[in-house]
Amino acid sequence: MQQKLDAELQTIKTVVIDAGHGGKDPGCHGASAHEKNVCLSMALILGKQIKAKYPNIKVVYTRDKDVFVELDERARIANKANADLFICIHANSASASANGTETFVLGLHKTDAQAKIADRENSTIYLEDDKGEKYKDFDMSPDAIIARQLQLSVFLDQSISFAGKLQSEFKGIGRFDRGVKQAGFLVLYKTTMPSVLIETGFLTNPDEEKFLADTTGQKKMAGAMFTAFEKYKNELEGIDEKTGGGKQTAPVTNNEKEPQKTPEKTTGGKVIFRVQVETSDSKIATNATRFKGLSVYEYKQDNLYKYTIGAFENDLSAANKYKNELREKGFSNAFVVAFQNGERISLEKAIKLAEK
Repeated sequence: MQQKLDAELQTIKTVVIDAGHGGKDPGCHGASAHEKNVCLSMALILGKQIKAKYPNIKVVYTRDKDVFVELDERARIANKANADLFICIHANSASASANGTETFVLGLHKTDAQAKIADRENSTIYLEDDKGEKYKDFDMSPDAIIARQLQLSVFLDQSISFAGKLQSEFKGIGRFDRGVKQAGFLVLYKTTMPSVLIETGFLTNPDEEKFLADTTGQKKMAGAMFTAFEKYKNELEGIDEKTGGGKQTAPVTNNEKEPQKTPEKTTGGKVIFRVQVETSDSKIATNATRFKGLSVYEYKQDNLYKYTIGAFENDLSAANKYKNELREKGFSNAFVVAFQNGERISLEKAIKLAEK
């Protein structure tokens, strides 16, 4: 059953994991721990967990050893791999009392502190062979960042979704939640897929340095990242199931609410497969131009408005084929969902019911 789901409905095929800094660029440091080392350890643990649980997903590292990789090369690796998700792992620095984790997506700095973090991580360019010369005409102005956000609006929504899940999982293992934030990171600007940059903690805080430099702490952080990845993956693919990042991750309550009843009712308990193309926190007219004149079905779940196209009775194969057609028409993040008696159900359950 799982193999069939993986083959027909897999949305995430390639993940790029980017361990910050490396080689001649140590990043920030504490009394003894260096950012480049703790980030690489967490990146390798996370990649290993993804490979073990999902062998069909290709995991690509921007570096898997202590080497220097230029910022634009990191983005180029992700873009060339046609990655479906880019996870950039860093550690933070500030005062000795600063603590907690925060996850960034591309956007405008809202505070001086956020700007300083972006400036520090972007300063890696001055260690490149040309001392950052190739970036001198690169536009990171507010107008340019806003334009880039609009260009990658679908990816930004997904980035925020994944970032929120990461912060929830970090909080679940006892880390202080500094929230999901936006800033102008070069590496996020240049990637063309959902992308996040995780600041895993402050090496300048003795307690956090001890936690991040220790293998147990690294496994806890990577386990939380993996759990967030699973929840994000399942959300994209319409699979409702409990996830876990391994024994090292403290139990976290499942925040997924039961789907609300939809206006439409099917007859005889038959399964209806649909292709979801849009999710919004506000209502969208079903005749909006974004739906390209197609007939749209709206339902509400977890206080979000969700929009699907097509209806396939007990026919997952036809729904999956239509999903691919819609992606070719510009609905690049389309995925299959299932309903029974007007209520959304997991695809795993739907497939079992449809096969009876």
